[in-house]
Amino acid sequence: MDYAALLERVLKQADVAAYLPLADSVAPSQRAAMSELEQMIQARDFDPDRARAFADRLLAEGRIDRVMYLSARHVIAASPSVRDYEEAARLVGEQEVAAMRLGGPNLADNLASVDRHRGVLAFLLGQYEVAIDHFTRAFERQRSPGNLANVLATLLRLGDEDEARELLDQVQRAFEDDFVDALSDMIERDPDLALLRD
Repeated sequence: MDYAALLERVLKQADVAAYLPLADSVAPSQRAAMSELEQMIQARDFDPDRARAFADRLLAEGRIDRVMYLSARHVIAASPSVRDYEEAARLVGEQEVAAMRLGGPNLADNLASVDRHRGVLAFLLGQYEVAIDHFTRAFERQRSPGNLANVLATLLRLGDEDEARELLDQVQRAFEDDFVDALSDMIERDPDLALLRD
């Protein structure tokens, strides 16, 4: 029996189930619109064309800015049902330029989104050493539970379970309860983090 092929099939299913598309930290003025889009992307009847059209409408109505628009389009392109990685890479480059042009007080968060998308792309392509570099940079720019969950998932994918557990232990002792609770919820839901469950 080809155990490597079986493992690959299991990992592919985990990737589909674990695909958490949007950031857990979005500017309050755009949070409701991005939440609507996230629900659309995670729905069983996800239609990429409909989601793209909805993102276009959100941008045209001014409910999201260009940075979040490009983020959403990247998520759609990289989603397990689309897997257009060339388009996803192009969009993340555009998002980075848009973030720098916009500047302002949300620049670090917007660049964290860029780093996160680059990490997702590397993760989906099996380049875990590259992914962890981008995910770490995203967490340094934006200390969110989602960004840390990406670091932990990548450590596990690299086979560094002890390091992941040590990092989780440090976070549980050092970070505020809301952060730890949100991270614990992600660990319970995300198949890529299953090894960290109690």
